[in-house]
Amino acid sequence: MADDRTGQDITRAGSRSMERSSDVEQRQISNEARLIRGVFRAAGLAAGSAVRGGTWAVNTSYEVTKEIAQAALDGESSADIAERTGNALRSIARSALGVTEGSVREIVSYVPTPGNNNGPSQQPALTMGSQVRSASTEELRRRGDALLARSADVYFTEDVHPAYDRILDQLAPDEARILRFMALNGPQPAVDVRTNRPLGIGSELVRGDLTSVPEQAGVRYPDRSRSYLINLSRLGLTLTSDDPVVLSRYMVLEVQPVVEAALKQAGRAPKIVRKSLRLTEFGEDFCRTCFSIGN
Repeated sequence: MADDRTGQDITRAGSRSMERSSDVEQRQISNEARLIRGVFRAAGLAAGSAVRGGTWAVNTSYEVTKEIAQAALDGESSADIAERTGNALRSIARSALGVTEGSVREIVSYVPTPGNNNGPSQQPALTMGSQVRSASTEELRRRGDALLARSADVYFTEDVHPAYDRILDQLAPDEARILRFMALNGPQPAVDVRTNRPLGIGSELVRGDLTSVPEQAGVRYPDRSRSYLINLSRLGLTLTSDDPVVLSRYMVLEVQPVVEAALKQAGRAPKIVRKSLRLTEFGEDFCRTCFSIGN
């Protein structure tokens, strides 16, 4: 009887051991599935922010996410799941984003591959809040050599400057209104307000590059006018020149509230330096190419 009970106890203990082993394995698979889903969801968000309104990318990411999660639940190895994830991300990046092979490698650099079990590859990972190198020296040189090869190809044609497409993505609608206004009306008056000192020695700038161009262009958010003008200058579309326009055009500008406030801040007998805001040659060509502004 004792032996029978002992055998039953051993059997029960073995069953519990098998159950515990099965539970641990299932939990491990579940953890891998959650990990893969989290990684792919992060990559999907990164891709979605770059594809403006790309419903194809959203649907594809959803389907592939389900496929990878199911593979994890079915017990596929971590290496197989990682390889599947990397291939899916490369496919989405190439098809939806139109990026180069080097950029694709960077996008999926945080996905472990079968040949690298120690974490991310040597390419820097795409992480929030950290600076990421765009490409390696080898990749940059390859792209540069490709540009030189196209420049020597007599059959290669390029209708517009390739930067125009990216610039449009970096413009606010109000900034487009400013560009159209300047393309139609030419250089506009701008002023600096400085404190007045004898012989100009020790004169301090109170407010610089003041202009009423955004208001004249009819921007929707006048409080962002300063940021609009800074961004247009950053993109190389506008510049502030020391050459003034017709003197009479400054009369309207110098009675604007922003200029009057700067004059009061400058104190007694402030100094006004008259300048102009203009489109650069690059900005003029950009406006002719990208906007329907007539003749």
